[in-house]
Amino acid sequence: MVNIKNDNGQISITSEVFTYLAGDAATSCFGVKGMAGRSEKGGLQLLRRVDMSKGVVVNFNDDGSLSLELHIGVDHGVNMAAVSRSIIKEVSYKLERSTGVPVKNVDVYIDTIIG
Repeated sequence: MVNIKNDNGQISITSEVFTYLAGDAATSCFGVKGMAGRSEKGGLQLLRRVDMSKGVVVNFNDDGSLSLELHIGVDHGVNMAAVSRSIIKEVSYKLERSTGVPVKNVDVYIDTIIG
């Protein structure tokens, strides 16, 4: 949880908010099929929109910034480096703009290719 203090009081933002925003931003990028997660049987699966936060790991750094891990599935034939750069920029921008919390780094893990 992140606590932001200002002249009017305090704002607390839970990790669930960050996971939802990050998952939403990542899945809006070209070439991303969805967030990926481990199934109960140990295999990979694409997560439904309501479960996409399971493909995001949020770490709170001592300096007040965030570090994120995103596990995704991409379309077959896309440039994975370009998709990853796009995700990093989009997720960082949307989280910082929406919450005011700086994003230190975003690590993208391409767990599966679909199609």
